[in-house]
Amino acid sequence: MVKKNACVFISGQGSNLKNLIQRSRDNSFPIKIKLIISSDINANGIIYAKKNSIPYLIINTKLRNYENQILRNLNKHNISFICLAGYMKIISKFFIDKFRKNIINIHPSLLPKFKGLNTFSRVLKNNEIKTGCTVHYVNEKLDGGNIILQKSFYINPNDDEKKLKKKTQRLEQQIFPESIIKIFRYN
Repeated sequence: MVKKNACVFISGQGSNLKNLIQRSRDNSFPIKIKLIISSDINANGIIYAKKNSIPYLIINTKLRNYENQILRNLNKHNISFICLAGYMKIISKFFIDKFRKNIINIHPSLLPKFKGLNTFSRVLKNNEIKTGCTVHYVNEKLDGGNIILQKSFYINPNDDEKKLKKKTQRLEQQIFPESIIKIFRYN
């Protein structure tokens, strides 16, 4: 199997990044992570890049043409597939058009419910019975692209935001790699 060169965009802890790096070592997994991009210089996910000798780039998203810098680096590393794993910045239509159908995102809710930020507090405030996570293609609409996979779990009465986050992250560890396998199985 010829693996696709992939880049993972992060902004935080990097738990999904760590999982994807481990999975990408498997010969049957369809991507090889060749670059990591972070919008936060303090993102813990950078530690996984360093530990695994994967090139990384920290982007200052306050600069006007930061997406051009990203695109140059993606080209330099021959990236053909992008995974957004907790990346907390909106990607422009210009950028999306360059990678149409080759950018996926993981979101901590059962989309189309609870798009955007503060997902867990909104789930609890809305007295949802169950929640979960979604992997979807990225398009111009916030968390609005076609859904690839979803997984859910029932919410316990004693669940708070912290517990929901922990349960959701466990599901994300399963669903993100499964989604990537599904995408490349049918391509």
